[in-house]
Amino acid sequence: MKSREDAWTLLTTYTQEPHLIRHALAVEAAMRGYAERLGEDVELWGATGLLHDFDYERFPTLDDHPFKGSAILRQEGYPEELVVAILGHGNHTGVPRTTAMAHHLFAVDELTGLVMAVAMVKGRDLTAVEAGSVLRKMKDKAFARGVNRQDVVDGADEIGLPLETHIGHVIADLTKVAPALGLSGA
Repeated sequence: MKSREDAWTLLTTYTQEPHLIRHALAVEAAMRGYAERLGEDVELWGATGLLHDFDYERFPTLDDHPFKGSAILRQEGYPEELVVAILGHGNHTGVPRTTAMAHHLFAVDELTGLVMAVAMVKGRDLTAVEAGSVLRKMKDKAFARGVNRQDVVDGADEIGLPLETHIGHVIADLTKVAPALGLSGA
């Protein structure tokens, strides 16, 4: 398994947009949190989260992402489990999610964006975000319009958790890296 530093270098080689880097860091944090809770390989799950969209800035179409990135990951020597989980994080790929890691990647991807958007309106402060406030904002279709609400709901179902519990876990995980996300308050 490659190091986190290797994964970070790959991410930042392909991704320059700060919001995409913050998203990668958020998904990494959520994946690490779930790996810890489940007794899984924290480094592998973290790298999967960090790299899941590394190719998106260069290859943003559904025809290319994450297919081109997966070829790069294989070429770089990343484990097949990581590659397949990344291939399955979007329903458009047709790649089934067959591992706990793949299910959790799908479950946290869209949700991290929603949680971060709620933190933005709460003074850029993740500690001010509660699961109930995320659930309320989820109902407002104009808020964080780019977040696929059905994927958020389906993700919680895939990992077998009530949505409110899942949201609470993701909030806790993102709070641990709030400064890197620019969401540690004023």
